[in-house]
Amino acid sequence: MENPHERPPEAEAGSGAGDDIYDENGVLRASFLAHIGAAIADRDTLTLKQDVASLHQSEIGDLIEALMPEQRRALVELMGADFDFTALTEVDDAIRMDIVDSLPNEQIAQAVQELDSDDAVYILEDLDQEDRDEILAQLPFTERIRLRRALDYPEETAGRRMQTEFVAVPPFWTVGQTIDYMREDRNLPDSFSQIFVIDPTFRLLGAVDLDRILRTKRTVRIEEIMHETRHAIPATMDQEEAAQVFEQYDLLSAAVVDENERLVGVLTIDDVVDVIQEEAEEDLMRLGGVGDEELSDTVLAISRSRVPWLMVNLVMAFVAASVIGLFDATIQQIVALAILMPIVAGMGGNAGSQTMTVTVRALATKDIDIYNAGRIIRREIGVGLLNGAIFATLIGLVAGFWFSDVDLGVIIATAMVLNLLVAALAGILVPLLLDRFGADPAVASSVFVTTITDVVGFFAFLGLATWWFGVQ
Repeated sequence: MENPHERPPEAEAGSGAGDDIYDENGVLRASFLAHIGAAIADRDTLTLKQDVASLHQSEIGDLIEALMPEQRRALVELMGADFDFTALTEVDDAIRMDIVDSLPNEQIAQAVQELDSDDAVYILEDLDQEDRDEILAQLPFTERIRLRRALDYPEETAGRRMQTEFVAVPPFWTVGQTIDYMREDRNLPDSFSQIFVIDPTFRLLGAVDLDRILRTKRTVRIEEIMHETRHAIPATMDQEEAAQVFEQYDLLSAAVVDENERLVGVLTIDDVVDVIQEEAEEDLMRLGGVGDEELSDTVLAISRSRVPWLMVNLVMAFVAASVIGLFDATIQQIVALAILMPIVAGMGGNAGSQTMTVTVRALATKDIDIYNAGRIIRREIGVGLLNGAIFATLIGLVAGFWFSDVDLGVIIATAMVLNLLVAALAGILVPLLLDRFGADPAVASSVFVTTITDVVGFFAFLGLATWWFGVQ
């Protein structure tokens, strides 16, 4: 994906006033939005085609998201065939579906034919099966088969992300034949960095980089300069795992193969960058128990996505509260405990969240495994003990001076060490165990880690106080 703040030169003419459409903070200028809004209201198709059609797809996506819903639909309608449907891959799912649902299937079918296959799949995959079938039925046979094949792969797999347009040649062709083929065939993709080598059954044999082609004499056979594609990606591989292959081997593109090792598509770096961004956002959202929430979602949809984990948190809060209830007599006699106990639980919760965040991310990127898990657990134990000692000393001194009670300072210091040690263990062991049993650690870890640190913090502090002061 291109940096949205690095604009192509032609975009500078997009505002109709000759200035850039973005301000110094990378936000669309209010003057430009007002200009486009006025053109939509006046149904001024000439202005829209002049000032919007020349924009980059990511800029059109930003514009669509900034407009009101009725303005978005009107913009697409007024621009007609001049609207770049690739821009719909740059907007929230809810916005894209709102626009697509407002268009006749005939228009969508016409637009899909102008898109790269991966972009076409991105737009078609969320449609109802009936609408999708009707759109596909209007496409040329070859293109319809390609898109159906990609849509048949599970969501969030390499098969869904791949482009089905690629350059493939037999091994007995010469470099000269290959160059002539690339010059003359109008159905090849607009850009590519590799030429794949296949046998008559489309089984992948190897690949040749374009720079090698340019440096080789025309009479040399392709099989003499090809290299094995050691990093071919199965079409059913999870898209996040495919992105990790790209990261590990610094790939610009990779062949995608089916279960019979036949070439079915190519995965490119621009798609992989999108995957990395989406997966990072997904992990971050799930750590907060939010789910697949979009900024454009309705109040009802957002509430529905957040309520389940808030309900789980409520149940866990009652568990922690029940621990406090066990020591109500102690709290009644020593009021200072009620003031200090949230400090112990809060510090434990924060420490546990730090460890948990690092662990969840390490699991997502495959940086933690059976070989280094033990070493990382020991490291986190050491961090928990060191941080516990530091903050135990600090809070112990503060509590002792605040309430003029040395015993109270010793109790809270001891509880702090215990809770930060448990927080470190919970922060790494809970995600590891959830991952081991097939649950998503990004979704479930925070609830369990917070509950464990709250329960241990309250129990350690109040239990030590009850024992130390001999409260009955």
